[in-house]
Amino acid sequence: MKAAKCITNGQRSKPGKVVELNAELTLRQGNDERTVVVADISAQRRPASEAQQLYRETDASIEKREKMAQARKMNALTMPHPDRRPDKKERRDLMKFKLSGDE
Repeated sequence: MKAAKCITNGQRSKPGKVVELNAELTLRQGNDERTVVVADISAQRRPASEAQQLYRETDASIEKREKMAQARKMNALTMPHPDRRPDKKERRDLMKFKLSGDE
């Protein structure tokens, strides 16, 4: 566990923190934040398919992630990307415009 990316039972945790049964973990993965509850603990490292059986994500976390994903999709629709990169003249004009705003 990375200390800045995981919160155990509402408190930041160090990388060596031992996880307990029914502990609530808040994990950040990119833009998403998941809250999971530890359902079981394995004595040894197992494949990801088996590791997924050891925890369950809370309903509130799933709903929050879906809302955030929907908001990101809607935001992407309002700010379309140009079809091509600016050419040399357009780049110069952009730089001139940006520098004129600093004064």
